[in-house]
Amino acid sequence: MSFQLLLNVVIAVTWMFLRGIWTGPSFLIGFFWGAVMLFVFRRFFPQRFYLEKVFAVIKLLLIFLVELFKANIAVIQDVLRPKLNIKPAIFAMPTKLEKDWEVTTLSLLITLTPGTVVIDVSDDNSTLYIHAMNVDDIDEVIKDIQHSFEKAIMEVSR
Repeated sequence: MSFQLLLNVVIAVTWMFLRGIWTGPSFLIGFFWGAVMLFVFRRFFPQRFYLEKVFAVIKLLLIFLVELFKANIAVIQDVLRPKLNIKPAIFAMPTKLEKDWEVTTLSLLITLTPGTVVIDVSDDNSTLYIHAMNVDDIDEVIKDIQHSFEKAIMEVSR
């Protein structure tokens, strides 16, 4: 990925040099055309096209923001009810993530979402132990986390 980004910057600077215009917009135009060229020749690189990872990171960020908004609304509803009627739970969630930074990212995203916190991670990084403030169905919560955060993290890393 870093080689492709460096190559794209070199193409943009070459574009500016050939045009004789050393401005920001000229660099952006060269960067755009460099990205198009790299996309066309992507099959000659051993890694996948680097902008795919950028879009995957943006997708992960958007998923987190949506989940953050939904969790905030749920916590506000729970707190503002006249009678506190919550069902806290501690459960184990298996994960397919293998690398330490992937598990750490998943743990942080879960913990940053209001109403949930990762208590512990198993020694082999295959299970997260999570405390949730209000859970109706544990299996549904596990599926939601696996299909949103875990899937998006795998798209970024693989």
